[in-house]
Amino acid sequence: MIRGVLFDLDGTLLDRELSLRDFLDRQYERFPVMHNVSKPRFVERFLQLDENGYVWKDKVYASLIEQFGWPCDPAELLNDYLYTFRDHCVGFPYLTEMLDELKGMGVKLGIVSNGFDAFQRSNLSGLGITDDFDAILVSESEGLRKPDPAIFMRALQRLNLAPEETMFVGDHPVNDVEAGVRAGLLGVWKKNAVYAMPECSCLILDDLMQIPAWARARR
Repeated sequence: MIRGVLFDLDGTLLDRELSLRDFLDRQYERFPVMHNVSKPRFVERFLQLDENGYVWKDKVYASLIEQFGWPCDPAELLNDYLYTFRDHCVGFPYLTEMLDELKGMGVKLGIVSNGFDAFQRSNLSGLGITDDFDAILVSESEGLRKPDPAIFMRALQRLNLAPEETMFVGDHPVNDVEAGVRAGLLGVWKKNAVYAMPECSCLILDDLMQIPAWARARR
């Protein structure tokens, strides 16, 4: 029986690449100091340095400034990212419909995300889904990071759920899916072109609306 669903955020609920490309398009327009390189060159180089979000942006902007010779402070570009990225957040298709259906079934919902607390909560707000979750755990404030099983167990404790009655949905095969499975949860991989398929047994998600269907079939 499924009574709860825990989600990763970036690449799972938030279409991070689409959101980031839109943000970078606008940032380039806001900062003429960047215009000694073309916008496509800036965007693609940023994405390369970013490594799917695993390199924090202070390092990304410092590298860009060094490479392209921009006469600016990386903190200025970083602050622009921190405070305006939320305005560019785009969810994957059927995000709100999926959450509404799960809530209508009485399923408890949680977020377990690596990252900086204020930034991740800002992105949830940008998606308009903060209030949909019964618990939100972000690594900075929890002092734990995926794939540490302790962060999954803490989420289960807050929601009063057992591992065997909870799904964990994520896009990273190791940090999300395999880690969740090791913690005893039912792993769900948000299929993507960035990472290889998890080596563990798991469900494979193509469409967010599959989640309530799977939960209903297991009630």
